[in-house]
Amino acid sequence: MPTNLPAEAKAKWIKVMEARSIEEKIKALEEFLSAVPKHKGTERLREWATKRLAQLRDELEEKKKKKSTGKPSFFIEKEGAAQVVVIGPPNSGKSTLVRVLTGSKTVISEYPYSTQYPVPGMMKYQDIYFQLIDTPPLEPGTTLARKTIALTRNADGVLLVIDATRSIVEDLERILEYLRSEGIYLVKPRGRVVIDITRTGKTGIRVTLIGKLLDSTVDDLRKLLESYRVYNAHVKLYGEVTLDDVEQALFETVVYKPVVVFINKVDLKNPTSEEISYIEKTLPGTPVILGSAITSRGLSEIGSALYRVLELIRVYTKPPSGVVAKKPLVLRKGATIRDVAESVHSELLRSFLYARIWGSSAKYPGERVGLDHVVEDGDIVEIHTKS
Repeated sequence: MPTNLPAEAKAKWIKVMEARSIEEKIKALEEFLSAVPKHKGTERLREWATKRLAQLRDELEEKKKKKSTGKPSFFIEKEGAAQVVVIGPPNSGKSTLVRVLTGSKTVISEYPYSTQYPVPGMMKYQDIYFQLIDTPPLEPGTTLARKTIALTRNADGVLLVIDATRSIVEDLERILEYLRSEGIYLVKPRGRVVIDITRTGKTGIRVTLIGKLLDSTVDDLRKLLESYRVYNAHVKLYGEVTLDDVEQALFETVVYKPVVVFINKVDLKNPTSEEISYIEKTLPGTPVILGSAITSRGLSEIGSALYRVLELIRVYTKPPSGVVAKKPLVLRKGATIRDVAESVHSELLRSFLYARIWGSSAKYPGERVGLDHVVEDGDIVEIHTKS
């Protein structure tokens, strides 16, 4: 990861972060790339920026094509609790699986590459919905695969479908290697950084430590972000992280995507113990579900597995003296009362006085807490505001 970027390059990166339209992003990224010096320390950054430019140009082309022809777009707006791309090799049964889980009209065929565009669908899990996206086969070297990579990078998680009747090890190795070459990792890192930059207001840089910062201090972290003119942000640190990890999170050159592996077609052939062992060693801690989209075996396990690896929590709100909302807010582990207030309405944060909380994060029912209180799954939150 590059360090000590010149001030001009940092200023150009700020323009990239501020860009809204695809055209603005392309222009800003081109200018940023031209300002990044060429040396060993910036190789990965320059490679990432070049690939990102190609993805944005593809996205712009797709947008224009859709406008002129009315064809489906390759870029899907997020809906539900989380967006999960369903990826896998040709004829692994992805489309059938997504259709069974969501009812969406995916293209199903015995021939490979029948899926040419992503098809979204909503899968219910308890009282929330996951957005699953059926994608073209992830076959390295194809145009469709490059576009699927862009979808994967933007998604919240991955459902990796492997065909039990093929070579599980070879398919998995090929897909993981391709994803790694594109800066996408499915193995959970020792630490993870999430930076939520606030565009409005003056919140300052808030840091939530769910782990520890190695060889540096929170003040060092703030100085790093301020060198990129980031003055208002909520930084969440999970596990063990360094300042390099924080800087890398700013650029998103390498991303981690939580994954659930679904070994499909076990009604036709059971995977060997060696194959299962290989998956467990290659993707430690990853849920591996043996199932069949045809017989429905294993399908009921997918929702809970996704919920777990995505590290989601549900928080239920209630007005003072009112009833608890049936629809929960879906947040990430480590979320605070501040996140709850912002999710409901920005005005709640401005006029926030205190909150009362019921659930596992409360010391006692109805505990009075402040904005920095960390909420947990199933908590009920009642926010009180200034009159």
